[in-house]
Amino acid sequence: MPSVLYLRLSGFYLFYFASLGALVPFWSLYLDTLGFSKVEIGQLIAFLMAPKIFAPYLWGWFADHSQQRISVIRFASLGAAITFAGTLWVTGYLPLALVTGLFGFFWHAALPQFEAVTMDHLGDEVHHYSRIRVWGSIGFIAVVMALPWMLEGRDILYLPHLVLVLLVLIFVTTLGMKDFPRGDLEGPVPVTTVLRRVDVLALLIVSFLQLVSHGPYYTFFTIYLQDHGYSLGLAGQLWALGVGAEVVLFLFMHRLLGRFNASRLLQASILITVFRWALIAFFPDHLVILLLAQLMHAGSYGLFHASAIHMVYGMFPGRLQGRGQALYASFSFGLGGAIGAFYSGYAWESWGASWSFGVAAMISLLAFVIALAGLRRA
Repeated sequence: MPSVLYLRLSGFYLFYFASLGALVPFWSLYLDTLGFSKVEIGQLIAFLMAPKIFAPYLWGWFADHSQQRISVIRFASLGAAITFAGTLWVTGYLPLALVTGLFGFFWHAALPQFEAVTMDHLGDEVHHYSRIRVWGSIGFIAVVMALPWMLEGRDILYLPHLVLVLLVLIFVTTLGMKDFPRGDLEGPVPVTTVLRRVDVLALLIVSFLQLVSHGPYYTFFTIYLQDHGYSLGLAGQLWALGVGAEVVLFLFMHRLLGRFNASRLLQASILITVFRWALIAFFPDHLVILLLAQLMHAGSYGLFHASAIHMVYGMFPGRLQGRGQALYASFSFGLGGAIGAFYSGYAWESWGASWSFGVAAMISLLAFVIALAGLRRA
């Protein structure tokens, strides 16, 4: 791959996941500072995630038919920056729900299409995807390490300003990109035919459950740590440790995919997730165990995502690629992420913080059973 193309692809992932590093660990803390309850925080995070249920597929359908994938990514990135700017002025529940929901409609559209662009450029070397995607993890780590010192105390109210800067940088990275010359890549079968396959349905259901189980982690982990006496700086370091483990996994992922079946790797990642949530649920006051749980992020997210992306690429050929990546995003980070955030707020208030992670472990266990039954031939 030409070095210029590598830099452009990597740069998008760098800034996209840097913005994710600002939102995922700290947005709930920002909402908490504004005075929202845990239930309201869960609902507002759900509003942010909900557009990913339908937006990626709508944008993916348009990109597949127009063959203007980069233009779609560029427009969505610009729309995300413009709509998110509204959070600089609104702080009420309904206005914030409306603004973040609209922002999510654009923000969630860009990444699935960019995944398809990256896979197109890699061609027969799709197993090297992780060497580009690793820059997203690096961006995430840089942000979660830096922000706690920048946003200590009331300075957390400046979080929307910092996120907006990162969103603008995402748009800037798209300006020099061009679409991959795809030629005639009409899918050999309709998307409805692909969706009737047992392994495809199993992958989408498992992806949904896997992200539902991540609800308490992505929504409340920072608050959970602070409630157990950890500083914001240490919370940021724990987030960074998890993504750092993910980076190491991505560096070796192409070798794992060359040696093992992707479906088996996916099943292993879900089993790791079960144990990870159990450790966080029942041993929050033991730092060493939390360190181990964060190292398991390499499995629960890194191994799962890289394996799933690889499987989606094989299951949705040709012009179905954009819609395949969009469906994966919609079922996992969209529907799964929204329901995960929504239920975790109620679970937190009703059963307590620890049991919200205990429920997450049980959901992951269900996903593991479905993966064993449905992905045997994948």
